[in-house]
Amino acid sequence: MRWVPPGAFRMGSEDFYPEEAPIHRVDVDGFWIDEHPVTVAEFRRFVKATGYVTCAERSPNPADYPDADPALLVPGSLVFHKTRGPVDLRDPRNWWAWTPEAFWRRPEGPGSNVGGREHHPVVHVAVGDAEAYAAWAGKELPTEAQWEYAARGGLDGAVFVWGDEFAPRARPMANVWQGRFPWENLVSDGWEGTSPVKRFPANGYGLYDIAGNVWEWTADFFTPRHDADASKACCVPHNPRVASPDELDASGRIGGHIPRRVIKGGSHLCAPNYCLRYRPAARQGEAIDTSTSHIGFRCVVNV
Repeated sequence: MRWVPPGAFRMGSEDFYPEEAPIHRVDVDGFWIDEHPVTVAEFRRFVKATGYVTCAERSPNPADYPDADPALLVPGSLVFHKTRGPVDLRDPRNWWAWTPEAFWRRPEGPGSNVGGREHHPVVHVAVGDAEAYAAWAGKELPTEAQWEYAARGGLDGAVFVWGDEFAPRARPMANVWQGRFPWENLVSDGWEGTSPVKRFPANGYGLYDIAGNVWEWTADFFTPRHDADASKACCVPHNPRVASPDELDASGRIGGHIPRRVIKGGSHLCAPNYCLRYRPAARQGEAIDTSTSHIGFRCVVNV
């Protein structure tokens, strides 16, 4: 783990996506954070020691999904599939597929395995799985503020965790998508899917893979924007955390009743033409019952 000293920083951005605004100052106490996302090998040790069964390995409760096709209410997870050509980017179903029997040991579903990927980030973990691992390890999930402060590595206000230039001296700084998503991946950074941790430069706090590779769960529930009051000079938050799902999706869409947690950092699927979210300010809400082939986590120890 790496020590992140106490301090203050400008959280958020007003230059990219609306959910990242407003920029506001936040004070954070010092804490320890994993230097890289939890790997397959580390998660395997946890499962061996505890017998833990992940969300993706359990059958969903039909009462939670009254409109779902019963044939889909089986253990499984969401797996990315590259398309053959350009598709409508407004519909993620064009590249995501619910895959029965996909879970952390079989990341692409039946017939796949994690052989040779022991040092890749573990994926197909729902937030409850991440919290179970953290509790076993004597740790916690970071708050969104802790995660973003650590990710910035002392570069307050920079666009990326390494500065303002995407590829300084043409050097890839993170495992992200190059080309036109979701059908053309040029693989100019050397990896089409996840990559082993610590293959790209660390940030200013010695943290690896804090941008790209896999999204990471946090302890905060998702809100559509940061608290506007937090941007006022009188109201600088100290160790803020959104501890309850105060704002659920009332749109009526499938799954809108399920609380969402903040995920941070982007992944190997983030591309400028679709998801420019491999930045410290970037954030998304992910349903707490969801696991995918591009979400992992890291942990903190608060002192």
